[in-house]
Amino acid sequence: MPPLSGVHFLMKDDEALREEIQAAVQAELGTVQQVSDAVVLEHIDAQILSAERRENLTLSEMEKLRADIFHAIRQFDVLQDLLDDPQITEIMINGPDRIFIERQGRILQTDLKFTSGEKLENIIQQMVSQANRTVNEAHPIADTRLADGSRVSIVQSPVALDGPILTIRRFPESHLTMGDLVRLGSLSQEAADILMELVRARYNIFVSGGTGSGKTTFLNSLSDAIPEDERIITIEDDAELQISHLPNLVRLEARGRNLEGTAPVTIRDLIRAALRMRPDRIIVGEVRGEEALDMLQSMNSGHSGSLSTGHANSAQDMMARIETMVQFGNLPLSPEAVRSQIASAIDIVVHLSRLRDRTRRVMEIAETDGVSDGQVRLHTLYAFREEGEEDGRIQGSWEKVGELLNTEKLIAAGIRREKGRPPP
Repeated sequence: MPPLSGVHFLMKDDEALREEIQAAVQAELGTVQQVSDAVVLEHIDAQILSAERRENLTLSEMEKLRADIFHAIRQFDVLQDLLDDPQITEIMINGPDRIFIERQGRILQTDLKFTSGEKLENIIQQMVSQANRTVNEAHPIADTRLADGSRVSIVQSPVALDGPILTIRRFPESHLTMGDLVRLGSLSQEAADILMELVRARYNIFVSGGTGSGKTTFLNSLSDAIPEDERIITIEDDAELQISHLPNLVRLEARGRNLEGTAPVTIRDLIRAALRMRPDRIIVGEVRGEEALDMLQSMNSGHSGSLSTGHANSAQDMMARIETMVQFGNLPLSPEAVRSQIASAIDIVVHLSRLRDRTRRVMEIAETDGVSDGQVRLHTLYAFREEGEEDGRIQGSWEKVGELLNTEKLIAAGIRREKGRPPP
């Protein structure tokens, strides 16, 4: 049989044949997860090539049938071709018969369907079991990731009324560099150079933005400037960061409670553990709750150069949201004390947005500058100014608004810049 690649799924009329062969292979193999892919394919080939089945099949049809059955048994059924397509960035399943994708920033409905709701349920259980997570009627909401790093969000019945909801956000095999982001028009070369300089000088940088604005992608790009001789610890709910150039890298992932009742391990637990692991920097993939206080304390306790992200509508809004998240911990801290911690811990805020033309841009780069009038004061360094549209794409430029006020870390790192001139 030909190799398993570049195939498409059979039409609905062939589903009965596929299900018959699939059932026969599974009956022969028993627990298919305990055998190799090669053995599974051998059994599929034997069934397809049997005299009573191959009579009316062309070679092309046999290839399609082979791939379809293998994906259903060992991989993710009708989703597998979508997962193998590098141009698809999001897969959205609204029940067994409505599958949408995002390609090049546009959402499209496919004609793919699961053969049954039970098949979709089985795929979901397969996904969560690979990451030792659980989802059921008692715990109908779960987040996990696939082996390739794709982020998976699941909502089951009884809260999902029209069948299981499965959302898969995919990431490129290799992350975009800061140079790539400049070429894509996400920020200017001058702003990119300065940000990479600030990372090398160990400024604490927080990346804010809405859903889908590219925070994780940008955090990956920033991490390229971290020197290779440093020890870095990354902390995430679901491991998504793609940092490969650092030899002394420790990756930690939070864990929820499973069916056996194993105690969860939270982001707060991991930050506290990381502080005892001699990190030079700590990278928290995203802060969503009371772990914000632990993140601030780590930044204020000798781990300068740390990075993190969070959801917000603007850089200033991010400061207010961090304050709110700290208060989730119900600790006896006054608002003034929390704001003071934020201002002293975070040096730079980079705010991203996904604009109406579906492009992702850096909208503002700001420096924290103390506390006044009941809020953390921000000093804008660069801001994106919209100048119109051309062929449906927003045109604009990044205006340099102000000079960096706190240059102590630049001086300590031995980095010198002439005023108003980008670094080489």
